Amino acid sequence: MQITILAAGQGKRMNSRLPKVLQPIAGQAMLGHVLTTSRKLGPRTLCVVYGHGGDQVRAALDAPDIAWAEQAQQLGTGHAVQQAMPWLGDEGAVLVLYGDVPLIRAQTLRDLVEAAGSSRMALLTVKLADPKGYGRIVRDLEGRVASIVEEKDASAAEKAIREVNTGILCAPGSLLRAWLGRLQNNNAQGEFYLTDVIAMAVAEGVEVVTQQPAHEWEVLGVNNKAQLAELERIHQRNQADALLEAGVTLLDPTRIDIRGELICGRDVEIDVGCVFEGRVELADGVKIGAHCVLKDVKVGADSVIKPFCHFESAEIGAAGVLGPYARLRPGTVLAEDVHIGNFVEVKNCQIAAHSKANHLTYLGDATIGSRVNVGAGVITCNYDGANKFRTIIEDDAFIGSDAQLVAPVCVGKGATIGAGTTLTQDAPADALTISRTRQLSLTGWVRPVKVKKE
Repeated sequence: MQITILAAGQGKRMNSRLPKVLQPIAGQAMLGHVLTTSRKLGPRTLCVVYGHGGDQVRAALDAPDIAWAEQAQQLGTGHAVQQAMPWLGDEGAVLVLYGDVPLIRAQTLRDLVEAAGSSRMALLTVKLADPKGYGRIVRDLEGRVASIVEEKDASAAEKAIREVNTGILCAPGSLLRAWLGRLQNNNAQGEFYLTDVIAMAVAEGVEVVTQQPAHEWEVLGVNNKAQLAELERIHQRNQADALLEAGVTLLDPTRIDIRGELICGRDVEIDVGCVFEGRVELADGVKIGAHCVLKDVKVGADSVIKPFCHFESAEIGAAGVLGPYARLRPGTVLAEDVHIGNFVEVKNCQIAAHSKANHLTYLGDATIGSRVNVGAGVITCNYDGANKFRTIIEDDAFIGSDAQLVAPVCVGKGATIGAGTTLTQDAPADALTISRTRQLSLTGWVRPVKVKKE
């Protein structure tokens, strides 16, 4: 079986510099969704027909398993498939898909390919309450498919037909090649319609069968931003329903966005407005507060993420307590029972079990031991304007508020750093290290007053 995906359209109604097939659904280009689904079928050949914005499309989605066929002029769907035929063999079936129909399911396509078999043409059709704009499926008196009539060429009686063509079809490669070679453009649009091959198949006695998708939304295409937004919400609700069925508690399933893969254990709870990007793993009992953004994050069992947190490329151990308003940046690895509080930023740090940084702190490029307490306003000064340096804080250390640890520096086991200290040398274990000027009170000092202008 071979697949070609038509993806050459300009998408003028998108009003965007981005080619239509690169417009995102759930953070992935529409064409990317179709490619992902196509690969599930294991095709011998996967050919994408590109045109407008071709360099952008290829740069975004090129892969070793894709053959690219350029459609320099957009002369219709039949013309588009003609451009793919040099990459497609005569043996086996050819499945035709569209880069702007992103929600088609793999099972629907498997059923279509199976219906086609080795000698039939199979069409994916759907019955719509309002078929306006779609090509109509015209059947003979015995209910067999006779032809497809495009909207602009349809008579009043044909426009009343509710069964419409989705454009997705499967046919034997050798027959499809012959039919494409005989296409004409004598129609209202002056284009070479792929749908004209159906009448050719009927005329040659090739059986034409139809399949219907399980859901109407599978075959919805996108031509403007309103339709893009509509499919985004459909896709997100489908993902939310799958989570609910798996036992995840969603406080509002209409207010969650999954832009990648979200893997949840048992008894996971997710509040409203959360966004999950890349691959996110939530272990048993994890609770995610409202309006959090997690990208490529792994969260250990029974951890609590309070509202308005932003985590990227980080790993959180079991029983962690984080937020609200915490930020974890790439390279952060937190062990069991680590507390990262409000307005704390952590970057490229490894923090061992039971350590805490509860408020208003920046920890960057640091290795922090167990049972360390980091006070408010502490920063690791890890950057000298050209290079990054590492701070090491050993087990049971206590870092007082408003301390600056100027890397590279090491705080020994059990050490205490006094509040307001600027640490530029290693602090010994089990000792108090402090750097402050002596406090002075000047009696008789008079606060300046503003001089009145004359």
